[in-house]
Amino acid sequence: MYLIVVGGGRTARAILELAIPDGHDVVAIEKDPQLAEELEVYYDCMVINADATSAAILEEAGVREADALIATTADESVNLMACMFARKFGVDTLVSSVTDPEHIELFRGLGVEVTESPHRLNGRYLYRSVDRPAVEGVMEIADTAEILEIEIEEQAPIAGLTIDTASKRGFLTDQSVVIAVVRDGDLHIPRGDTRLDAGDTISLLRRRGHSAEAEAAFTANGGTDTASDTTS
Repeated sequence: MYLIVVGGGRTARAILELAIPDGHDVVAIEKDPQLAEELEVYYDCMVINADATSAAILEEAGVREADALIATTADESVNLMACMFARKFGVDTLVSSVTDPEHIELFRGLGVEVTESPHRLNGRYLYRSVDRPAVEGVMEIADTAEILEIEIEEQAPIAGLTIDTASKRGFLTDQSVVIAVVRDGDLHIPRGDTRLDAGDTISLLRRRGHSAEAEAAFTANGGTDTASDTTS
């Protein structure tokens, strides 16, 4: 894959650290001379010290041959212009970080895949750590659903129950569905007779805004119900 990365900050560097070892052809464009010099020193890729809002600079970066462009700067006008030019030159995949939620639809209207700014994502993660301590990870889906990664604690109400039994007891509903179980490092696709044991890490698909009772069932203080001896 031929990838153009706009920016030279932490997000851009994280991308370079993933893309270059994977064998992709990467070009980074950074306006700040010091940051551009640092990229040249630490990363095995072409670095252009220039303004990415210039069509000529993007052509120098090989935009006509690029498969994707990722815009990572803190200046959304730079990200937007780079994506607009890249679209004009026929780049198929465009991704940009966006800080202001009011600008998200503007980017999406150009066919740009949008990611929230690292600051907003970090703030959301920190808040969830105190608001929903049982949840180890969250992946949002289309603003309407989310997949939660939860480890089942000892003495959790749901521990030892099969999925069918947990559903009958109200711990799981059609709005909260276990879609994967990781046990001792092995991935299992669950069925109704799959038992959920303490120490398992489950992936729970649920509608956003739905009651958090299902999450509580996976924690030791999540309820008064006791685990059954049902086997899988």
